[in-house]
Amino acid sequence: MSDTHAADRIPAHRYDAALAARIEPAWQDHWEERGVFNAPNPTGKLANPDDPRAGAPKLFVMDMFPYPSGAGLHVGHPFGYIATDCFARYKRMTGYNVLHPMGFDAFGLPTELYAITTGQHPAKITEDNIATYRRQLRRLGMAYDTVRSFATSDPDYYKWTQWIFLQIFNSWYDTEARKARPIAELIAEFDAGTRATPDGRAWSELSEVERRRIVDDHRLAYVSEAPVNWCPGLGTVLSNEEVTAEGRSERGNFPVYTRKLKQWMMRITAYADRLLEDLDDVDWPDSTIRLQRNWIGRSTGAHVRFGTEAGDITVFTTRPDTLFGATYMVLAPEHELVDTLTAATWPAGTDARWTSGEATPAEAVAAYRAFAAAKTDVERQADAKEKTGVFIGAYATNPVSGDSVPVFIADYVLAGYGTGAIMAVPGQDERDWEFAEAFGLPIIRTVQPSEGFEGKAYTGEGPAVNSPAEAVTTGAPSLNGMGVVEAKQAITEWLTASGHGEGTTTYRLRDWLFSRQRYWGEPFPIVFDETGLPVALPESMLPVELPELDDFSPKTYEPDDADSAPEPPLGRAGDWVEVTLDLGDGPKKYRREVNTMPNWAGSCWYQLRYTDPFNEEALADPVNEKYWMGPNSETDCGGVDLYVGGSEHAVLHLLYDRFWQKVLFDLGHVSSREPFRKLIHQGMIQAYAYTDSRGAYVPAAEVVEEDGRFFHDGQEVNREYGKMGKSQRNVVTPDQMCEQYGADTFRLYEMSMGPLEVSRPWETRAVVGSQRFLQRLWRNIIDEETGEVKVADVEADAETQKLLHRTIDGVHADMDALRVNTAIAKLITLNNHVVGLAEVPRSVAEAQVLMAAPFVPHVAEELWRRLGHGESLANADFPVADERFLVVETVTYPVQINGKVRDRVEVSAEADQDAVREAALGTEKIVAALSGREPKKVIVVSGRMVSIVV
Repeated sequence: MSDTHAADRIPAHRYDAALAARIEPAWQDHWEERGVFNAPNPTGKLANPDDPRAGAPKLFVMDMFPYPSGAGLHVGHPFGYIATDCFARYKRMTGYNVLHPMGFDAFGLPTELYAITTGQHPAKITEDNIATYRRQLRRLGMAYDTVRSFATSDPDYYKWTQWIFLQIFNSWYDTEARKARPIAELIAEFDAGTRATPDGRAWSELSEVERRRIVDDHRLAYVSEAPVNWCPGLGTVLSNEEVTAEGRSERGNFPVYTRKLKQWMMRITAYADRLLEDLDDVDWPDSTIRLQRNWIGRSTGAHVRFGTEAGDITVFTTRPDTLFGATYMVLAPEHELVDTLTAATWPAGTDARWTSGEATPAEAVAAYRAFAAAKTDVERQADAKEKTGVFIGAYATNPVSGDSVPVFIADYVLAGYGTGAIMAVPGQDERDWEFAEAFGLPIIRTVQPSEGFEGKAYTGEGPAVNSPAEAVTTGAPSLNGMGVVEAKQAITEWLTASGHGEGTTTYRLRDWLFSRQRYWGEPFPIVFDETGLPVALPESMLPVELPELDDFSPKTYEPDDADSAPEPPLGRAGDWVEVTLDLGDGPKKYRREVNTMPNWAGSCWYQLRYTDPFNEEALADPVNEKYWMGPNSETDCGGVDLYVGGSEHAVLHLLYDRFWQKVLFDLGHVSSREPFRKLIHQGMIQAYAYTDSRGAYVPAAEVVEEDGRFFHDGQEVNREYGKMGKSQRNVVTPDQMCEQYGADTFRLYEMSMGPLEVSRPWETRAVVGSQRFLQRLWRNIIDEETGEVKVADVEADAETQKLLHRTIDGVHADMDALRVNTAIAKLITLNNHVVGLAEVPRSVAEAQVLMAAPFVPHVAEELWRRLGHGESLANADFPVADERFLVVETVTYPVQINGKVRDRVEVSAEADQDAVREAALGTEKIVAALSGREPKKVIVVSGRMVSIVV
């Protein structure tokens, strides 16, 4: 009798982590060596007419590529990647030529900050981080087209980012044609006299510099001195989208201030209407479309001009019908008219509350400007804050009433929004009411409040009131009694006719701030000549590569030093900045642009480069671009067939990418007007974290549960649920999961957790359930003692055939709709049935392996090979259901009496309602339960249930 314990006797050929560790790297090598997942192009270096997939229908599946960090991936990061991998593998097996690439968003602030801290070069940090990500993704068995991989920091890649910038720089937006056109066509119009110059002089009468300035004012990429978001803590300016609702930097949480600086801008506002309209043509989540619409923020209303001694103050209002209630005006402290309007002395009778105790208006304005400059935009606009402001000693004329209204400056009006000026109607605006109360200003209601209203400002709708008769000196019409729509139309028509304004549409969207005072970013392909005006470099000089620097840091500032100014690191590379170039008119001295592009630049077009990554002559060959991204019909917008990524990019990345795509479309470089036809946001994988009595996080992996309470080192700890991260000490890595269970088990668990779009909690202990499924699947085919295949060449029984083909049909439907979790559930149900069979038919086993392959590719490949197949199953045909086994011959109806199920009855699937009713009333249990009573109602819900009411 052996003394070996049964628990110590592990089958030699059991599927476990050790076996997974042997077979998974071997299959990954097999796929890579043979280029199994490299999709053929129609033309160029990646064309392969002998590949059977070359003539197949195409499918472009794409993930939002990662920004590789030194920490590598945790289990939440690859969730979306695994889902697209399963989908792409499935589609490849159903006959598609699938392009599923993966690149890396490599330029940007995180790497530069790490370089500043450690002294390492950003390029080396990026290279190491990408190597880690590639290793981790390969370990998970991702079926990527590896030959198409790149990083945005590769010079061969950002050469074309710079090229696209030049296309935008050398274009202007024709509002009549509603498209971008080459700047040369604009110049031709000026030269021919078909387009007037701003001052009406002939083009030939202008100097070269005057002509260049006019042209530069039309470019889609231009230099402007404008209010920007200056973040001293990061040493750079930020776009509006990179500033949080609290007025701090999205990265680092530093305070952000408004400064006026010369910066590169992109005229994305020219595309506002098209960016809105084309949202109707994409298959995106409703929430994302709503965010895009809100960010663009189209509003209809009127521009109104209030006259002053220094010129008109123009405001935009969505409610011109309330003009008779405009009792004062407010300018942003930075408004360009403040200096010229500010009076030398206080007008007689000026309310002391308006002066801030200063002796002169100029002193009051200077003091208030300093007060406002120390605040972020969000702090300035906070509704709860005390209303502050100062009178500038000047008055404006209300164009409809003719009344003089005082002009204030106040920090709640921002120079960068609207016109930087507002007409204040305290009767219809809560913030204006509070300001009017604080400064003793008149309040006139222009809309009749609803009956019983006892509040202050009335923001609802009602008939217009308090507009005088038409006999007023201005000639403005009386609006009394009109509804809002009628009153808006009447006053807008009068404003237009009288020259005091015009109906207009405005947008919340602002032109894209495109400069960063950083080192680790794409250099601009621009130099400045002796005039200080920008000159585009020729394509032959691309890429403009970064110079080598020893110090990548900007000037060090205190994070809250609002008076500091940006000093780009590239400005220290003297030999690189000051250059002599021959740009066609002989050698001349130029100065390079020392700002770099934002990290968004490289991710604004990467979908296009995937289509033709080795093309040295063009961004992409038109044939390849159209094949992968072209529209399917005249009304189709085109784009990537499936794009999956986090909802945190619902505004920034997607809006910018759409803008670049549309410019390239207008100029004829691409065939699709939208970059992404279908978009899905994957949910987040969250995790439990634990804090001790001090509130400090403890390692989640070391916490034990006892009777619903949680302990670490014997001390009770608190459990919280949320983000997975190093600071929460609850990170679980894919490497850990692969080592403990194998990549296939990890993939299966993540895909089984729930619908793709829904966030879910990570639970390491639950992973074993996915491993058990794979072990049962393995045992159905492989003898764990001998390692021999044990399937039988027998025909499956009718019940098994029916379940098999219904599973095949269901998995097809689920995978086409990206219901990965329910597809896996169907496979588990089928496998549980197969476990109970005396012998497993080969036809059933092979179908199971093929259906499992998208989710667990390594174990599926291994089983497929052991079943006697010589080729990889990656391109094998996915099983197709036999229609004979999908016919439902009988239907079982639950039969309820007064809502409680009393029996079940099986009838023919073709039975009509009368036959079902008769069968239900005739069962022994139902007859007994009725006890001779006549039912009041018998309701048959076809295919589902019978409900009897007594």
